[in-house]
Amino acid sequence: MAIELPISMLYAGLLALLYFTLAVVVIRLRWRDSVGIGTGESKDLEVAVRIHGNFAEYVPFTLLLLVLMELTGASGMLLHAIGGLLFIARVCHAIGLRMSVGPSWARTVGVLGTFIVLLVEAGYMLGYVLGMQV
Repeated sequence: MAIELPISMLYAGLLALLYFTLAVVVIRLRWRDSVGIGTGESKDLEVAVRIHGNFAEYVPFTLLLLVLMELTGASGMLLHAIGGLLFIARVCHAIGLRMSVGPSWARTVGVLGTFIVLLVEAGYMLGYVLGMQV
């Protein structure tokens, strides 16, 4: 019997397309700057690698938590709010770092949005487990 997780799958698909796009940016810059490993002297490539790496550091775990929430019966509205915020946050983070390696409104939205998602997911998980103990 297949388990249906349509909301998690929606955001996993959208985030996979974003991850693909970020990877293509890195590859194009590697070709442009003739850099096979590392970032060489290219600041553009260094930024693109960091954007891609940061995505890879945060998104898999937050998606796993989203799947667990959906499996435990979290409301669709909550799941869409979290998934939507995560997607918007990751787009903003990428835009923000491309705008400036320093602070920017988009990077701030990206970081805060990702951290809000993590904290809400953690709170849900702990509340779910502690609620089962009663």
